[in-house]
Amino acid sequence: MNRLKRSKPCLTDKLNTGRAAHSGFGWTSSNWSGYAISGKKGTYRRISADWIVPYVKPTVKATFSSAWIGIDGFKNSSLIQTGTGHESVNGKVRYYAWWEILPASETVIPLPVSPGDHMRASIVKLSPGKWCITLRNLSKCWVFRTVQRYNGPQSSAEWIVEAPQIGFDIAPLAKISPVCFTCCRINGRSPGLKASDGGIMIQNNVLLALPSAPRSCGDAFSVRRLYPKSQPAGKSRKTAAR
Repeated sequence: MNRLKRSKPCLTDKLNTGRAAHSGFGWTSSNWSGYAISGKKGTYRRISADWIVPYVKPTVKATFSSAWIGIDGFKNSSLIQTGTGHESVNGKVRYYAWWEILPASETVIPLPVSPGDHMRASIVKLSPGKWCITLRNLSKCWVFRTVQRYNGPQSSAEWIVEAPQIGFDIAPLAKISPVCFTCCRINGRSPGLKASDGGIMIQNNVLLALPSAPRSCGDAFSVRRLYPKSQPAGKSRKTAAR
């Protein structure tokens, strides 16, 4: 089933780079928070990770979020990805799995997903232009796999919590519990994530999502949804003048 909702490449904000550096991270975005690494064309051939599906607090206003892994989309406009969606619409929450290759809309995976489920995902290049996307729900014992054509530059890789696009606009971010990513791998090895690889989400001059520092092994972290009254201590809620 295809939907109008889709992910977007990372929308970085040059005006807030100072704020990112002040927080200890390397980049800011209006739609992404998490970790991204970049390299030369053809660098990334395989990505994987585990994460726990967050809980969503019902809201009167429709709110949306997704957690995913992907290749490309950071400093380029291509993207192959798979993940979970978590949203509140008309006061009712919904959880689901999906995969997507831009510019097409996401394709929902018709298998059950619940908050607290342990997900495991991988995206692997099989041959030139041919990729395998695999998503497992270890809590519900299902596996989804699809082989698709993709010819992106393979110059970035990501582990992300996103405020997805609805139509032509970035959606309000859902009120979610922290999303914990573990066992992050790139080309079969730990990515050795550093704080400078991390990014914070800022919308309307408000810090909405913040990753933790990566664990000492460089392959695990969490992303926390923030609220105006829970901005990190010592951080101003104002950003550079526009």
